[in-house]
Amino acid sequence: MAVQVPFVYRRHQIGQLGNKISLAGKVGPDRATFAGYTEYKGVMHVHTFLGGHSTGTFDELITAANANDLDFVVMTEHYDPAYNTSALTLNGTFGKTLFVNGQEVDTNDGGRFLLLPGSPESPSFAKLDSKTFLDKIHSEGRIAINNYPDRNRSGIAGFDGMEAYSLHINFKQANIFTAVGDILWSLRSYPEATIASYLRRNDDYLARYDKVASEHRLLLTAGADAHSNKGYYLIADDEGNKHFGIKLDPYETVFRIVRMHVLLESGTPLSRESVIEALRGGHAFVGFDVLGESAGFRFWAESLSDADDQPTHTSGGTDIGSVPRRIMGDGVVLGGGIKLSVAVPTPARIVLLKNGVKVAEEPESREFSLNVSETGTYRIEAYLDRLGETFNKAPWIMSNPIYVR
Repeated sequence: MAVQVPFVYRRHQIGQLGNKISLAGKVGPDRATFAGYTEYKGVMHVHTFLGGHSTGTFDELITAANANDLDFVVMTEHYDPAYNTSALTLNGTFGKTLFVNGQEVDTNDGGRFLLLPGSPESPSFAKLDSKTFLDKIHSEGRIAINNYPDRNRSGIAGFDGMEAYSLHINFKQANIFTAVGDILWSLRSYPEATIASYLRRNDDYLARYDKVASEHRLLLTAGADAHSNKGYYLIADDEGNKHFGIKLDPYETVFRIVRMHVLLESGTPLSRESVIEALRGGHAFVGFDVLGESAGFRFWAESLSDADDQPTHTSGGTDIGSVPRRIMGDGVVLGGGIKLSVAVPTPARIVLLKNGVKVAEEPESREFSLNVSETGTYRIEAYLDRLGETFNKAPWIMSNPIYVR
């Protein structure tokens, strides 16, 4: 009996965390607008049975996405030499959710990328070096996000984004004994809170991201790496029927953990092309929405110069003229100085980083502003410390940068 005490206490702690999260509620607006932009939420890095590493079906996926009110899901099916997984996966709107037909591809020098949209040529990319691959897909208007950045040991460069957080990698680092206890004692009663208790900042991935982003524009993403392929059952058959067991990673639960929020210019329809273009421009942020609704987060820059001397606004590397505000992903010219401002939908500890180094912090606040007089790559992390000790190491929000040049 005594051996069960630690598990009972752990279950109590997870229950308390669930209560704290529930009390926070869904504070963000359903469809926030800001400075001519409309916000949409979704998940990235999702697999089904097509790629061979998942048992998830299209029906499961669509039901889970719709139940979570997701605006989009970015598919990243593994390629197969026998057929084109990008053509066979979900692509288009099903119910209330848009699906984007991306793929996970490899190159012959160790590169691994999330390719958006996918390509019928994906199996042949494994024969190309990364530079040749990236040149080719860029000429076709596609983007490539470097996932598993710790595997990039050959100086690969030129990709469009980096997956700076992976839910899959996060859980691979969990203590196996604690995890087994939580599966047996807590997961069924508190699925989201149990998973949330394992969330941690990936310092290594973010350091790699910040190094590259300090030199040139780079999209920051977080991936669910959802497979819906982990479960244990006493009875199962070849027809897929399963009884007396537990599914550890159903899409419906995983889709509540970490999401990408993109900002589209107002009036722009939600489509595969508009989502990819928003990601290309870095008009996006990561929300660990399991901790609290992050919709409504904003990070923007304004010139301290006179209105007639506004710095140039660039998006995705393209000059689109002078405007009073720039948002995540945009570049601005320092000029006479820049004011960076942040707004979060519920009080949080707001951290401003420049080239990956903390330069300012505001505890338990909904708004924060700072005048900056130095060039650099500035991004935001927000923390809900009130949820407990470990959550000073688990971001609630991670923004894409504003590039002050």
